[in-house]
Amino acid sequence: MELTALRRSTPVPPPLALESLLGQYDPDVIDLLGRPARIRLAVGELEWDAVLANGAARLDRPRGQPDASISASEEVWRRVALDARAGLEEFRRRRLRVRRNLHLSIGLIAATSGAREPGRLRFASHETPVGRLSTMEAGHGEPLVCLHGLGGTKASFLTTIAALAPERRVIAVDLPGFGDSAKPLGGRYDAPWFADAVIGLLDRLGLERADLVGNSMGGRVAIEAGLCAPDRFGGIVLLSPAMAWLRHDRTLSLLLQLPVSRLGLIQPAPRAIVEPVVRRLIPNGDRGWVAAGIDEFLRAFCTAGGRFAFYEAARNIYRDEPHGERGFWSRLERLSPRTMFVWGRHDRLVPMAFAKHVRRALPAAEHVVLDCGHVPQLEAAAATHAAISEFLAGT
Repeated sequence: MELTALRRSTPVPPPLALESLLGQYDPDVIDLLGRPARIRLAVGELEWDAVLANGAARLDRPRGQPDASISASEEVWRRVALDARAGLEEFRRRRLRVRRNLHLSIGLIAATSGAREPGRLRFASHETPVGRLSTMEAGHGEPLVCLHGLGGTKASFLTTIAALAPERRVIAVDLPGFGDSAKPLGGRYDAPWFADAVIGLLDRLGLERADLVGNSMGGRVAIEAGLCAPDRFGGIVLLSPAMAWLRHDRTLSLLLQLPVSRLGLIQPAPRAIVEPVVRRLIPNGDRGWVAAGIDEFLRAFCTAGGRFAFYEAARNIYRDEPHGERGFWSRLERLSPRTMFVWGRHDRLVPMAFAKHVRRALPAAEHVVLDCGHVPQLEAAAATHAAISEFLAGT
């Protein structure tokens, strides 16, 4: 009670740790998407706002609803201030917690790290034929492009960047319709359209060739990219990739003929109502990576364009034709880049039973089975990244 009264009546000067961090602010590292940002910094029970605008950062008293928040104990903030590069490590160890917007939160941590080398963690936007695509990258060397799953964002590959940036240039991208990328209402949001977007990004970055890693829907997009432009991709790593179902539920197929994506444009979706529902549906929805991932999903889903993209992409995943000349399984046989599939033993969305069909269609592909669920790069990070590194070393 006394602390609350103190906060309301007496301005408390910010800790030297926060002043020191913002003194190292590098606006070239963070992408504010063309607008100012307010990020709440909590030190124990006390709070200040980092206001980012016009290439500068300053501390202010908390005002209104922040765009993002970062919280840690005073000891952790002091440790980060003494060795600013430790910010991402403290985040990885969950001693520094970020919420609401990982793009801005991790961007601020990177922008105050004091790092100046070319391979430092950085965020950017790139104009492509499908619109602006948001990326997060670090490292230098052979490029590795990371593609997230349905409802996810580039932030789901933070662990991959941390693990592989010492040996490669790792580029995680928000696919169009998701995260901080453009959400065109005229987009098809099917695998070929997403694959064109990835190839457009390579062109924009001046990359003739890259390796790919894709999780879930991103895995399906990686397969399509390898089929459409095999000369542009070396190795392809597929983490629990979405694939065409061999049998469809007739009732669900009929429902998917309805214009559910258009309904998303007018669906009321205030965050205050949607968020509690989503967190109840997902186990451990208020903890660690899961909570941060839900925040990322909600940022897009609570916009009309984000809902349209989510529904349309989900519908196209289920409607992916399995058989025939243009069917997925027939075309998979023609995938020529070297490929590795990583399966989660406890994955309920893409069961390991798919592996036998992949072996039949693509006998040269390599397979790894891990003791995890649908997101190996987060659930079994060390084993996943060791497998990726070893596989790509032989590509």
